[in-house]
Amino acid sequence: MSAAATHSGTLLVRGWEVVIGLETHAQLSTASKIFSGASTAFGAAPNTQACAVDLALPGTLPVLNRGAVERAVRFGLAVGAKVAPQSIFARKNYFYPDLPKGYQISQYEIPVVQGGSVAFLLGGEKKSVRLTRAHLEEDAGKSLHEDYHGMSGIDLNRAGTPLLEIVSEPDMRSSAEAVEYAKALHALVVWLGICDGNMQEGSFRCDANVSVRRPGAPFGTRREIKNLNSFRFLQQAIDAEVQWQIERLEDGLAIEQATVLFDPDTGETRAMRTKEDAHDYRYFPDPDLPPLVIEPAWVERVRAGLPELPGAMAERFQRDDGLPAYDASMMTQSLAFARFYEAVREASGQPKLAANWLMGEVSKRLNAEGMDLERLPIGAAQLAALIRRVVDGVVSNNGARQVFDLLWSAGRTRGHAHAAALVERAIADEVDQIIEQQGLRQMNDTGALEAIVEEVIVANARSVQEFQAGKDKAFNALVGQVMKASKGKANPAQAGELLRKRLGGAG
Repeated sequence: MSAAATHSGTLLVRGWEVVIGLETHAQLSTASKIFSGASTAFGAAPNTQACAVDLALPGTLPVLNRGAVERAVRFGLAVGAKVAPQSIFARKNYFYPDLPKGYQISQYEIPVVQGGSVAFLLGGEKKSVRLTRAHLEEDAGKSLHEDYHGMSGIDLNRAGTPLLEIVSEPDMRSSAEAVEYAKALHALVVWLGICDGNMQEGSFRCDANVSVRRPGAPFGTRREIKNLNSFRFLQQAIDAEVQWQIERLEDGLAIEQATVLFDPDTGETRAMRTKEDAHDYRYFPDPDLPPLVIEPAWVERVRAGLPELPGAMAERFQRDDGLPAYDASMMTQSLAFARFYEAVREASGQPKLAANWLMGEVSKRLNAEGMDLERLPIGAAQLAALIRRVVDGVVSNNGARQVFDLLWSAGRTRGHAHAAALVERAIADEVDQIIEQQGLRQMNDTGALEAIVEEVIVANARSVQEFQAGKDKAFNALVGQVMKASKGKANPAQAGELLRKRLGGAG
C-alpha cells in the first residue's frame, strides 16, 4: 500500500487519518510594546529595549497599547470573525527565566476575536479552515544558551512585544494543507499591515498540534510541535511527527500528550516536556487591567479602512480579467505582487499574459535569487512593453525571454529605483533597442519567409513524405528547420501556416 491513499475522500497515511490544528503567533507591527512604551525594533543589543514594566519591577503597571487592539480588530474583520465588544486579559502562570513576572498576560476565556475562517487553494481545490479564536498577549524574553559556557543569558528586549495568537480548529488533514493554510494566513497578516511576516526574525511562527486516528474514530492524543519558523520546516516536522506516532501506535504503544521540538538537522521531533493543559497555567483575570471594551463605532472605522482583501481581489481578477482561479490566487499571494500585476495588466492590456510572465519568468528569477518583489530590477512598464511586442509579433516568446534576461541584468546594474523612474516612452524604446541590437526582431517579410519555406521543403524531402503520411512529428521538424534557417527570426505560427498551405493542409 502507498504511503498516502484516500478513503471515502479522506487522505490517509498508512491507513491512518492525520488531524492538524495550528496555533500561530503573529508579532504585531506596533512601534512600542503591548503594555509599555519600550521599542519593538528588532536587532538591538540585549536588554537595551526593556523598560521597568517589561522587567516587572515593583510598582509598575501595564497600560494597553491601542494600536495592538486595532490590529486585532482589523484581523477579526478580515476573517469574518466576531469582534468581542468586551474581552478580558488574564494571567497565564508559569515559571521560566525569560518571563520576568512569573506569568504572561494573555487572554483566555473571552478573547478579542472569536471564530472566522481562512480560505486558500490546495491543488486547485478551494479549502477553508475554521478559526477558534485570536487573542492578544505579550511575548516572553529570549534565553541564550549557545553563547555561554555552563550558563544561559537572558535577553528581555522581546519581553512585552505584542502578539496576536491565531488558533485554528483541527480542520487540516495533511502537512501540505497545513502549509497552504499557514501561507494564506501569513499573506493575510502582511496584506493587512498588522505584521511584517519576517519569519527569520520570529515575527510569524507556528505551533502545530498533530494527532492520528483510524478513519471514523475519535481524535487521537495530540502532540504540539513548537516554534516552527519556516513553511519547509512546518511540513517536514508534521510529516516526521505523523510517522513517529503511527509507528508507535502500530507497535501497540500509547501516545502521551507532550510539547515537542523539531530538529531540522536530523529531521526528527523530540519531546521537550509533558504538555500542559489550561488548568496547569492557573488562569485568572489580571487585576491590573480592566476589561477591554471595543465600541461598535471603532469597529466600523477600522472596517472602513480595510484594504480590498485577497479573496475579493482574486474574484475580481477572475471576473474582470478572465483569469483562471489558480492564476488569480497566485496574483494575490501578496499585496505587492497584486499591485505589480495590475500595473503590468493596465500598461499591456493583456491580463493573461501579464499573469503568465509573473508566474513564469519573474517568479523563477525571484526564487532563484532569493529576492522579494520590492527589489525587482525590472519595472512594470518595461515588462508591459515587452508583452506588447510579443503580441504585436515583433519578437517571439523565446526572443522575449532573452530581452527579459538583458532587462533584468541592466536593472541589477543600475538599481531598480532608476529603472522605475524611466518614462514610459523611454522604456518602450529600451525594449525595442534591445530587440534590434540583439537581432531578435521576427521576420515580417512574407516573401522572404516563403522563400525559406521552399528551401526547407526541397532540402527535407523525407520529412515532407512522413508529414504527408500523417506523422505530425515530421511537421514539427520542418517548422524547426524553418526557424533554424531564419536564425530564429521567423514567426513560428506564420511558418507553420505557410508550410501547411504549401504542403496541402494538415497531415
